[in-house]
Amino acid sequence: MSAQGAMVLGMPLNRLAVPGLVLLILAMMVLPLPTFMLDVLFTLNIALAMIVLLVSLNARRPLDFSVFPTVLLLTTLLRLSLNVASTRIILMQGHTGPDAAGKVIESFGNFLVGGNIAVGFVVFLILVIINFVVITKGAGRIAEVAARFTLDSMPGKQLAVDADLNAGFINEGEARARRHEIGREADFYGAMDGASKFVRGDAVAGMIILVVNLIGGIAVGLLQHNLGVTEALGRYALLTVGDGLVTQIPALIISTAAGIVVSRASSEQDLSREFSTQIFGRPQTLYVAAAVLGVLGLIPGTPHLAFLTIAAALGGLGFWLKRRQSAAFDVEPLALMEEEVAPADVTWDDIPPVDVLALEVGYRLIPLVDRNQGGAALTRITEARRRFATDMGLVVPLIRVRDNLDLKPNSYRITLKGVDVAHGELPTGQVLAVDMGDVLGRIDGTPGADPLTGLAGAWIEAGRKEEAELRGFVVLEPAELIARQVEAVFRQHAPELLGRTEVQQLLDTLARSHPGLVEDVTPRHLPLTSVQAVLQQLIAENVSIRDTRTLFETLAARAPKNQAIDELVETVRAALGRSIVDRLFEGGNALHVIGLAAATETHLLNEMGDEGEALLSPATLDALNEAAERALAEQEEAGYPPVLLISPGLRAILSRLLRRNLPQLSVIAYAEVPADKMVQVSTELTIEEGA
Repeated sequence: MSAQGAMVLGMPLNRLAVPGLVLLILAMMVLPLPTFMLDVLFTLNIALAMIVLLVSLNARRPLDFSVFPTVLLLTTLLRLSLNVASTRIILMQGHTGPDAAGKVIESFGNFLVGGNIAVGFVVFLILVIINFVVITKGAGRIAEVAARFTLDSMPGKQLAVDADLNAGFINEGEARARRHEIGREADFYGAMDGASKFVRGDAVAGMIILVVNLIGGIAVGLLQHNLGVTEALGRYALLTVGDGLVTQIPALIISTAAGIVVSRASSEQDLSREFSTQIFGRPQTLYVAAAVLGVLGLIPGTPHLAFLTIAAALGGLGFWLKRRQSAAFDVEPLALMEEEVAPADVTWDDIPPVDVLALEVGYRLIPLVDRNQGGAALTRITEARRRFATDMGLVVPLIRVRDNLDLKPNSYRITLKGVDVAHGELPTGQVLAVDMGDVLGRIDGTPGADPLTGLAGAWIEAGRKEEAELRGFVVLEPAELIARQVEAVFRQHAPELLGRTEVQQLLDTLARSHPGLVEDVTPRHLPLTSVQAVLQQLIAENVSIRDTRTLFETLAARAPKNQAIDELVETVRAALGRSIVDRLFEGGNALHVIGLAAATETHLLNEMGDEGEALLSPATLDALNEAAERALAEQEEAGYPPVLLISPGLRAILSRLLRRNLPQLSVIAYAEVPADKMVQVSTELTIEEGA
């Protein structure tokens, strides 16, 4: 055969092994086998069981033998198919003699139990009980508990991988490999939990097959071959016991291997080395055991030779271990004299990146942010990001979520570029009932507040949720509270979230729908940083930048004449005036606004001069804030929106001055009011005389 042909035949050989074994198993259940082939297959079954046991003993961790659940299924099917094949031969040719079903069954029936049928049945039942009640049941329970705890610990392990990745301790490839390892571990224990049922079913099937073979063999001997009851019982019972033992012993070996695999913890050593190190590695325990056995050996009536011999052996082993450990300890410090390897130098790659937005939670809040456990908070955060993008035209960057063991179990915190900007703690088993202004009576509970709107509420037990809703309260679950806190953060800090990357993404999107418009603005007339500054100032004043076409058409027309950021912002605001007014007054035609008194406007203009707000005195600033607070209170009491309408020359200045103390107050200019809207000054902002 040519080398090429050998390669063609050799490459798929390992791939054909398992399908070939499955086909062989199916064939044995249907086709009659000669006794020689049956002997070979029984021997192969015992060899496979021994190989599986040795592999399980040498595995350092369960995943080193991850194919074991499938091996368990295939070996169980192999034993059952051998039972079918041997049953066929026993019933058809059992009358011919004890070797009718092959030499292996004959040897197990004669040699192991001395040809005694009663002893054979007892030994078989004991093996079945050991396999079914002790080993299989224990291994199944271990696999079930391990699968449950592995699934419960998956979110924490995955968040730990994300934390290491974000901190720069591992790269993306290592993180992917660790996530895959976590998934494999969960799959393995889940499969072992189900595969243990194969062994239990195999033990039950062995008992049933034994009974069927015995009854069927006696019936065939009596009815078809005219044998006596004693003769039929002698021939078929011996073959049946031999068949049961030759299959039950490998089953017991496989069950033992299953118990070893599921009970193993991950380690750098195989089981034999761990066994000898942990059990026989302490001379003190061997000395104590030797002393106890020595005392028992001196008691009259006990087997002195056995007790004293084993006591002497344990004492000698303890003395040898003591000397070995002392010798090892004497030479151990020499390892410290080896030259230490110089640590790698620090590079820029060693500095972990800072997340724009990050949510850190205590371990009890992990189910709220883990997609595998529902992750209700993540779903609500995504909905909030979508609402904000639709409302303001800004896509908030992805929020990194991780667990933090330094936090209290029910605590969370939100960081912006690595700085803590919001945090909170969710009481266990409680929800927040928020008073939206239309409730029936009060509700008892610990005071709280809605993180998004600031409205007052009360923490109540989750069982009182229906009571609170019937009274008109809006009940916020823990997942929704976390999402609303995150939304409050990115709404409050929206300008900081609009970086150059986000601006470039916005420009790329606009360029696809309106080719040439972006090029007319940047880089032809405005650098990207100026465009970013304009957009950030609009966002800071709660102006939506969703209408990018109008916004950039205005910049394209104005930028060639003037590149001052403040003037560009005012021009864009005037172009977006209808959108601004519609958001503030919810589509109403009559605009009830706060007006600036003429004397106050003159006073501000005279004091500022050409330098702007930099020349305003502290007394004037205090008086302006007090007057704005009074006007805002009157406006809200009248039920009108908190909007201040002033001349274009003062709008940007007053907006900056009043935004810090009164963020809810919107300042618009006359140029932003559409011509079809009717303006009514419902409140007047007046600085008192003497300020």
